[in-house]
Amino acid sequence: MDTTLVIMAAGMGSRFGGGIKQLEPLGPKGQTIMEYSIHDALKAGFNKVVFITRRELVDKFEASVIKAVGDSVKTEYVFQEIEDVPEGYSVDPERKKPWGTGQAILACKDVVNEPFLVINADDYYGKEAFGTIHDHLVNAKSTPDNYDFCMAGFILGNTLSDNGSVTRGVCVLDDNGNLVGVNETEDIVKTEDGAGIEGDSGEITYIDANSHVSMNMWGFTPEIFDVLEKGFKEFLDNPDTNPVKGEYLIPTVVDELIKKGRASVKVLETKDKWFGVTYQADVETVKNALKGLVDAGVYPEDLF
Repeated sequence: MDTTLVIMAAGMGSRFGGGIKQLEPLGPKGQTIMEYSIHDALKAGFNKVVFITRRELVDKFEASVIKAVGDSVKTEYVFQEIEDVPEGYSVDPERKKPWGTGQAILACKDVVNEPFLVINADDYYGKEAFGTIHDHLVNAKSTPDNYDFCMAGFILGNTLSDNGSVTRGVCVLDDNGNLVGVNETEDIVKTEDGAGIEGDSGEITYIDANSHVSMNMWGFTPEIFDVLEKGFKEFLDNPDTNPVKGEYLIPTVVDELIKKGRASVKVLETKDKWFGVTYQADVETVKNALKGLVDAGVYPEDLF
């Protein structure tokens, strides 16, 4: 069965402080994080890659990631743009960024017709989750009444930073390991005992470091596109939506489907350690981590 890896790489990287973080050379031979994700996806059985990006970045993609991947896998581009809204809708002239992850995935509607995995371009997820999600997708049984989706459930303690607090979507599961909801939790810090939430005055409230968290790694079947298309219009019609800064987000869409009984989302645990690039200060940490994985034989020096 055909399966596709969709990489969200259209972000503006406003907190990165210059440069294009999706294309930052971080591996021992200048590889991007995306190249490691593509390598892991191919090993897991995915056979197509779709990049969600911006038109002005295509030349840089061609000179970097596409050149590195070569003929290893079929690749396609789709573009997430501010102006890409349904017919009859307008865009506030003050808006500076696209409309969030829901709009990004909707941009794939005309090129993805098979089960697919969605990831962020600037996050390293490890090998395990690619395999477990692929295995779920090839056996997914979505129906018009209930969609069969999945997500990678990372262990909270494997996603914390040594450099400060993080925000994580802490998952609530039912007895069958299906997602019930995601609690967006801010100011989570690493502690001697595991993890805690740091209050305004510095006090720490304990949180289970073994909790499952979402790192924006979702497995979908193509039925999601009709949901996103309808939902995007409802989002734009909502009087509470901020026309300048509002974002149409995948976790919100999934949460609504679960609450309406229209989707089951299996949480597939992965014990791999996540790391990613948000700030310039993260670059050296990620470079050292990737070098360590190569030195340990987890990856070859040349990925393709």
